[in-house]
Amino acid sequence: MKKLIKRFSFPVSLWLQKDEKSFLTFVIAAFMLAMFATPYPQFAMWVGFLFAAYAAVANDSIQTLGTFIASNQDKKWWVLWIFIGGIFLCTVGYSWYNYNGDVSHGRLMAKGFEIAPKKFHFLQIAAPIFLLILTRLRMPVSTTFILLTSFATAPAAIGKVLAKSMSGYILAFFLGVTVFLIISKLAKKYFVGEAKFGWTIAQWITSGTLWSVWLMQDAANIAVYLPRDMVFAEFMGFAMVVFIGLGLLFYYKGGRIQKIVTEKSVITDVRFATIVDFIYCIILFYFKLYSSVPMSTTWVFIGLLGGREVAMAIRKTGDHSVGHSVKLLLKDFSYAMIGLFISIAIAIGVNDQLSLTSMMETIPSEFASGITKFFSKLGL
Repeated sequence: MKKLIKRFSFPVSLWLQKDEKSFLTFVIAAFMLAMFATPYPQFAMWVGFLFAAYAAVANDSIQTLGTFIASNQDKKWWVLWIFIGGIFLCTVGYSWYNYNGDVSHGRLMAKGFEIAPKKFHFLQIAAPIFLLILTRLRMPVSTTFILLTSFATAPAAIGKVLAKSMSGYILAFFLGVTVFLIISKLAKKYFVGEAKFGWTIAQWITSGTLWSVWLMQDAANIAVYLPRDMVFAEFMGFAMVVFIGLGLLFYYKGGRIQKIVTEKSVITDVRFATIVDFIYCIILFYFKLYSSVPMSTTWVFIGLLGGREVAMAIRKTGDHSVGHSVKLLLKDFSYAMIGLFISIAIAIGVNDQLSLTSMMETIPSEFASGITKFFSKLGL
């Protein structure tokens, strides 16, 4: 038996070493390409966009598509791709037509992000590469902070994004706790055996709607490199790159970052996945109406999953104890904070007008103002 284990472990460890070497080679090549592309704006914007599209889709797959992938592992990957890819083309196509060439549904018209860059800093092109490294480490960091804040022209813009994102985290966490404290006992009683086909239909409708609403928020993260008024050829280049990237995502079933979803309690059950997606969709749609300021949807998602996990642990309907659930919550939140600190460092490195002092002076006030505004709109 020991000989069999040794025979099996050697090729596996060798494959892992080759896999890590390939990724390291890619990262080095990507940094070199970013360095050479930076002085040439017309070339740099497409290099930055390609890196950003790949990194954002790889990292953000856990949000709108994580539960969808986890609960549809029995479906052919290309069927899922055509469904999700078709919704993507319709959503960004509508925005491009309705917002005069802007695919972000007006998010890039917010103050501090409305001007397309005429020249690029190396760190702006390299930011998606840092995101890929963090994704490799299975960290659910915010693509909004790492990619978008490097283009902010003032500390106030970053403060507003942070305030809106933290408001989303708080709302999602408490909604997750409240809803699953109420329904988790009933769900455990009635969600037994194989789900009926109606649940699959409901999940596809919910996931499709969620995916579209999410794109209205997060398309800005990769479109920030490109002109705000794309001509048709530029739009087709943007759309086809992301569409093909989605195909790769489904082919590899979400990649490593998918563990952030699958480690949570019974999330592969289509019924639980549908409920999570439905709540998440409502929150994102509320914040779309709330203001045009970009926000981190990653923070909303980990807040919702964290609240759900804690609630199910309290009701003893999940797979984990309360202590373990809190550890998962803190782990995801700490990873998100790491991404925030890295993004602030990148933003300071890119923009001469930003400094650690100005950020420390401006962000807390903008954050406090945003949080106050959020709770006042909720009537609290």
